[in-house]
Amino acid sequence: MQFLHDLAEDLATHWVIYLSMPFIAAAIGYVTKLVAVEMMFRPLEFVGIPPYLGWQGIIPRNAARMAQAAVGLLMDRLIDPKELIEQINVDDLVDKMGTPLNEMIEQITRDLMKSLAPNLWVSLPEAAQSIVLKRVKESVPALLAQFKGELKDNLDAVVNLRTVAVNALVRDKSMTVKMIRTVGQKEMQFIVRIGIPFGFFLGIIQAATWALTHSPWIMPLFGAFTGLFTDWLALQMIFRPKRPHKYFGFLKWQGLFHKRRDEVTHDYTQLISNEILTPANLIEDMLTGPRSDRFISLLTQQIQTAVDTATGIAKPFVAFAIGSEKYAAVKHEIADAVLHLMRTRTDELGSAAADAMQLPALLESKMKLMTDDEFEGLLRPAFKQDEWKLVTVGAVLGYLIGELQVLLLLE
Repeated sequence: MQFLHDLAEDLATHWVIYLSMPFIAAAIGYVTKLVAVEMMFRPLEFVGIPPYLGWQGIIPRNAARMAQAAVGLLMDRLIDPKELIEQINVDDLVDKMGTPLNEMIEQITRDLMKSLAPNLWVSLPEAAQSIVLKRVKESVPALLAQFKGELKDNLDAVVNLRTVAVNALVRDKSMTVKMIRTVGQKEMQFIVRIGIPFGFFLGIIQAATWALTHSPWIMPLFGAFTGLFTDWLALQMIFRPKRPHKYFGFLKWQGLFHKRRDEVTHDYTQLISNEILTPANLIEDMLTGPRSDRFISLLTQQIQTAVDTATGIAKPFVAFAIGSEKYAAVKHEIADAVLHLMRTRTDELGSAAADAMQLPALLESKMKLMTDDEFEGLLRPAFKQDEWKLVTVGAVLGYLIGELQVLLLLE
């Protein structure tokens, strides 16, 4: 009876403290999760004294691994690079490219005619020059269609889509962060917010335990447990179970990431299409990447064929008039001019190609073929390897806040 009397007196005297415990525990749950989530992404670069005394966000520190995991599955299992090329409608591409293509054609044609027959071209009236330019422009769709076929047949030799995507992410760590944040935005919010009810519930148990024991270890240990357990449980609730499941006969739950599959698929394909696996990045890789010599050789070959086609039946006479060596040199000059223009107008050409490719629709249709495990692989690697660090951070912060509670209580 004395125990109950002392307990009642303690509760009456310190009711404010006991009442505050669940709320403080809820705050611990929220703060530890918020800090853990932000430590995944910030800072982009190492801050502190390298190599160990400091911190760099988990995602930017492992940008290469994250990028490999995020795009590897899509590139290796679901996307055939040739399908991307097949998506291009040449007539639509020519229409979309509009001004930059016409300017390129006009400049190249004028340079070609001036090189082959400078006096003749200058002497032609403007109307006659316009007719020549018009005929050349009319031949472009057929030439692009032919080049598209050549590119498709030799695509593996000129570009590696996986490398393009990974390089884009590794080159700009903020893009890797953006990708993970975009794909897992609501999951991150869930992790932070779920800490409040979880922490509050554990705080009630903490208050009861403190009332019964008054042990100075209760607060820091419960704080550590609150941070650790709620971090761990929140991560599990994101990915488990993969399919809807009832718990205790009434609580229905499905891992939040799997439940949002359609929404995640849409966001992921938009990000990949608009900022990572863009035609502009592909064109840049083809022109400057490790396999650029193969692409340039292929393009040069096509351009020289186009020059021969443009000169038509007059080709033997032109070659005879200016010499075969000069004619060959002119073709190389024209090819170099085209490559230069492509390099300076990569963004314009890429934007036009993007409109003609409809990449998001293709990626979305492919992602729907993913198994649950494959789909989970889009986000899970961001947590898996360093999951223990996030949980440990939660435990340490919870312990420190709990220790602070003890100091306040004992005062």
